[in-house]
Amino acid sequence: MNKQVLLEVNQLKKHFHLGKDSTLKAVDGISFQVNKGETFGIVGESGCGKSTAGRTIIGLYDSTDGEVIFNGKNVHNLSEKERFDFHKNMQMIFQDPYASLNPRSTVSEIIAEPMEVHGLYSNKQERQERIYQLLEDVGLNRDHANRYPHEFSGGQRQRIGIARALALDPEFIICDEPISALDVSVQAQVVNLLRRLQKEKGLTYLFIAHDLSMVKQISTRIAVMYLGHIVELTSSRELYKNPLHPYTQALLSAIPIPDPDVEDKRERILLKGELPSPINPLSGCVFRTRWKHVPKSSRNGRRLRKAIMLRAICTIKKILATMTIHQWRQPDKKVSRYEYC
Repeated sequence: MNKQVLLEVNQLKKHFHLGKDSTLKAVDGISFQVNKGETFGIVGESGCGKSTAGRTIIGLYDSTDGEVIFNGKNVHNLSEKERFDFHKNMQMIFQDPYASLNPRSTVSEIIAEPMEVHGLYSNKQERQERIYQLLEDVGLNRDHANRYPHEFSGGQRQRIGIARALALDPEFIICDEPISALDVSVQAQVVNLLRRLQKEKGLTYLFIAHDLSMVKQISTRIAVMYLGHIVELTSSRELYKNPLHPYTQALLSAIPIPDPDVEDKRERILLKGELPSPINPLSGCVFRTRWKHVPKSSRNGRRLRKAIMLRAICTIKKILATMTIHQWRQPDKKVSRYEYC
C-alpha cells in the first residue's frame, strides 16, 4: 500500500546575508518527504541547521531557494488566505518552554489566542470547554487554566505549549527540540505524551533534536544533518543497527550505555580536525576536514561520477577518488547512494 506524502521538501536552502560579501548557509539544499501519520526525526549537533530548517518549513523564515510542498501546495507561494489556512494545519512546539509563553497571559488566554485568530468558536462557553479539554489531553487539569506561566514547572509549561499547538486540530506539528530544556525524567513523560496524542489524533510529526537515544524512541525515519546538509537518511532501526556515514557513527558512539562493563570496553569515535565555517563552506564534501580516511582528490570538489554501488562492496577504500562522502541511503534496497555535492 502506497503511503500518502504529507510534506515534501525539495532542495531547501536558507542563507543569511551578514554583510557585503558574507553569507551564512544555515540550510544548504536538503530534501526529504514525510508520510502522513509518521514521525520524521532530524538530528545533528548544535549549529547544523535543523531548527532553521523547521522554521523555514513552517514559514517563520523565508526560504532562499527550494520548495516546501504541503498537501500538494508550495508553502512559500501561497496567497494570504491560503497561508491562513496553512497555519491552521501546521503548528509548532518551540524549544524553550520559558520563552515561548507570554508571561502576562493566563494559560487560558495563551491557548485561546489561536482559536480567536481563526474564529473557531462562536461563544466564550464553547471556547472555554475546548480549553479545558486540551488541558486534560496534555495531562493538566482545569484549575490550571487561570494560572500564569511562572507558576508552572518546565515540563508543565511544555505541556501548555503542546496544548496551544493542538488548539487548531492541525495535521502536522513541528517539534523543535521540545525536550532539550527539560529534566531527563520529564523528557520521557513528554515523549510518551506526544506518542499518545499522535495515536489518538492521527498527527504527523517533524521531530527535531540532538539526543539520538530519545529520537530513536519516537521516530519512524531519521535524517542526520551536518553543516546544513543531510548526510544520512534511513529508518530508525537501520540507522542504529548499521550507520554508514562516519559522522553518524561518531554521534551514535557518544550515546552512553547503562552498563559499566560494556561502556568501559566499547570504543568512542572522536572526530578530529577543524569544523568548517558555514559562512565560507568548503566545496565538495563539507565533512572532509574531520574524516581521516577521506580520499585526497575529493578536496578539489569534483562531482560524483558513480551514484550507486552495491552495499556489500561499498567500503571506503573502494570508493573512487572523485567521490564525496555524503551518503544517502534507501532502506528498502540493499544499496547505498552517494549524493552529489
